[in-house]
Amino acid sequence: MSTDTNADTDAESTSNCGASSTESNTSEASTDSSSSKCGASSGTDDSSGSTCGASSSSGSSSSSSSCGASSSDDDGSNEKEVGSTVDDFDAEPGQLSAVGLGPGHPEGMTDRAKTALLEADHIVGYTTYIDLIPDEITEEADELYDTPMCGEVSRTEEAIDRALAGNDVAIVGSGDPNVYALGGLALEILESKGATASMVDFEAVPGVPAAQSCAARLGAPLVNDTVSISLSDHLVPMPEIESRLHSAAKESFTVTIYNPWSRKRRENFEKACEILLAHRDEDTPVGIVHGAGRDDEQVMITELGELEELGESEIVDMTTTIVVGNEDTYVWDDRMVTPRGYETKYDY
Repeated sequence: MSTDTNADTDAESTSNCGASSTESNTSEASTDSSSSKCGASSGTDDSSGSTCGASSSSGSSSSSSSCGASSSDDDGSNEKEVGSTVDDFDAEPGQLSAVGLGPGHPEGMTDRAKTALLEADHIVGYTTYIDLIPDEITEEADELYDTPMCGEVSRTEEAIDRALAGNDVAIVGSGDPNVYALGGLALEILESKGATASMVDFEAVPGVPAAQSCAARLGAPLVNDTVSISLSDHLVPMPEIESRLHSAAKESFTVTIYNPWSRKRRENFEKACEILLAHRDEDTPVGIVHGAGRDDEQVMITELGELEELGESEIVDMTTTIVVGNEDTYVWDDRMVTPRGYETKYDY
């Protein structure tokens, strides 16, 4: 990934954390105060809200600008090129931890996750996830940095730049950092900057994934072989998602569906229901958990034939996880049960 090409730099100012900071003479950015607190090149205006990271020319006054990756608001995108390399930093690197918060309530966080957050100087994440962290943890951090929906690349780079500038940094997400989250992206961006995971002592701190926390609310649906599939086609083309659904549905897997519905892509959910019904009976048990572990949690057990019509209801959205049983899954006492196979070996 290359550095920012949007900013025509003509002056250099002092950085508080080691790397050079440059100012832009373009019309989008003023040149009176663009010093970066944590090291990488900055082409922002005097109140961009970036305290660490790569070039930005958004002109925004809040951290919701793509702080970290190069950006320009006029194209409507907040995901741009990585803007700094390891050579831009003079400090001894700190530590970078990708921390999974679990289902969304303090009791669902692991002790290791809590410890990692308390040990971090800076905590970086999506605004909703930052809000899930207990106050007694966030109050101990030197700095919190959050961005709204999207901006995954920019806030991950922000976390990396802060670590390369000498800070101990935690980048947070719900569930587990290796399940549809930013653990892999952090390593990819480190590589693109010419850094290494060892340089920042990178650690993934596991959390309880949505599949497991939601399964616990439904009974015991994931006791046998299972597959997880996301319906978000933001990064994976829908034809690939459809192929994976066909492959999983025709085998004896329980299928956990992440990111099932949004107003912009309801057809993905409808197509998924169509594919599942092509391979499984209409009375196949399906568990739906909305907002697991949060104040608005809802739990429902229904049948596959009824699933599509629930796409228009409030229980199915981007905070919902759906568990589709296999041919052996049944409902007993309002709980989904998928046999492990003990009944074929033992009498009980």
